[in-house]
Amino acid sequence: MQIVKKDYYRIIADRNYVRKRRVTATRGELFDRNFRPIATNIPSINLYLSPMNIGDRKFLSEYLSSTFSLDNDELEKLLYEYRFRSYKRILIAENLTQEQHASISETIDKYPGLHIDSAQSRKYHYPNHFTGYIGGINPKEYHKLKSDGYSINSRIGRAGLEKYYEVLLKGQDGWELTQVDSRGRNLELFHDVEDIQPTNGLDVILTIDNVLQEYVTNLIPKNSSGSVVVMDQKTGGILAYLSYPEFDQNIFMRRISPGTWAGYMNDELKPMMDRVIHAGYPPGSIYKPIVSSMALETGVITKDTKMHYCNGGMDIGNRYFKCWEERGHKRLSVEEALKVSCDVFFYDVSLNLDLDEMNEYTKRSFLCTKTGIDLQNERKGFFPTRAWYKKNYGRYAGIIGPKVNLSIGQGELSITSLQACAYYNALANDGLWLRPHLFDRTVGDKIIHYADTNETGNNHLPVSEGNLEIVQKGLWKVMNESKGTANHIRYRDSVLYGKTGSAENHKGKLTHSWFVGYDLTDDPGITVVVFLENAGHGGSVSAPIAGKIFKFYHEYRKELVDAQL
Repeated sequence: MQIVKKDYYRIIADRNYVRKRRVTATRGELFDRNFRPIATNIPSINLYLSPMNIGDRKFLSEYLSSTFSLDNDELEKLLYEYRFRSYKRILIAENLTQEQHASISETIDKYPGLHIDSAQSRKYHYPNHFTGYIGGINPKEYHKLKSDGYSINSRIGRAGLEKYYEVLLKGQDGWELTQVDSRGRNLELFHDVEDIQPTNGLDVILTIDNVLQEYVTNLIPKNSSGSVVVMDQKTGGILAYLSYPEFDQNIFMRRISPGTWAGYMNDELKPMMDRVIHAGYPPGSIYKPIVSSMALETGVITKDTKMHYCNGGMDIGNRYFKCWEERGHKRLSVEEALKVSCDVFFYDVSLNLDLDEMNEYTKRSFLCTKTGIDLQNERKGFFPTRAWYKKNYGRYAGIIGPKVNLSIGQGELSITSLQACAYYNALANDGLWLRPHLFDRTVGDKIIHYADTNETGNNHLPVSEGNLEIVQKGLWKVMNESKGTANHIRYRDSVLYGKTGSAENHKGKLTHSWFVGYDLTDDPGITVVVFLENAGHGGSVSAPIAGKIFKFYHEYRKELVDAQL
């Protein structure tokens, strides 16, 4: 057999004699717009297992189970996956603490096959949802991605920017060839063979500003659930991105205990859910500019049209629909209705609008549709149609009542806070809608700059210049005139526009609290959304937080400009 199949056995012998040692590429790091660290690499002490050198498997399993919570079934599964690569090492634990390192070093000789080596790990400099995190590749992913240069010990982006920009961040591993003896020791014979050097991943500069991010983080009340987004008006770049409660991504840099994982999964506040893009909520009164724009565009109202007299509510069919102001607002034009957020005005307007056309107009205004931000699993939100009501409530389901609710941002309507921010940012830009994004550029061997690819070119709100000015004037009155629902958050010489919202929900006694608005004081200005679950009225809860953000940004930007002069 050795003679007949000599070529076959020579290949096997050579594979046992020659080793290719992977040289891991350095993963690209994430920095804020001013090159301050967000996610960086740090040295890591890791524990590995070489399957071909294992002695007493039971003895080893007991040790790994007691020390690293790696039970026998998991160990056997790993060894099975490596049955044809027994000379390759398996990552057992990373980021060993000094105590663990010292303890293992004292006993490692008892467990043949175990050895300690240095590598790199990830450090996330503050809790957030947008960076995501990296994690170990699983066998299924490895078999799918090994042709792209991944190893069974590779770390891969699991969520957020780490996943979205994996191809930029990961780099390309290199190789070293070594000859080994029967015990796997390097014979150091390949002196003339040129190794393949690794190509490190690209560092990525984000639009995030760490100073602003930290400031906003400290504004949110403890034990709150919600989100805050601050957007650069001229570029669509996200300056601050917060979802509450937060979680520390660094927990994924070590093996997570079952208890820790269960704690996150069972937490009623769901800290791992990104409330900026993964959660949809009724928008309440921040939706009223959409209804105003549509009514103006369709000719249902003009700038001076005054709708039904508001005495605290309105009879529609056999139901009385209340206004939030029990004393009523009398008869108002659209600008005044936006200013004081009169529900009755919009109830009356909705009676002249078609439900399916409201659905279409809302989506053309970039609500209830994905923004296309550079993150995974963004939610669309929802706006019901006539067909949806009939399917869910029967062929004779009433449409007028639900449509009245929808006109003030209630009912089945849901949007994300990022959609709200992007829409109001378009109002700040005279109707030009910009795609929100976190990526700015790369640094390193290859420079890549952000480019908004809008294939259709349809990135303008469906409203004329004149009608847009009417809506903008109403939002200005909200912030600057007496009885405006957010006129208390102005600061000196500010040019603010905005809208408050208090959305009723079935999960709490208090309303969801909204504020969305923009500041034209600086160039470029910012657009801000503040959303807090079950927190109360938008004017008294979310608006003051936004006011502090506007003022801080104005002072902070002035310092930056002065420093450059």
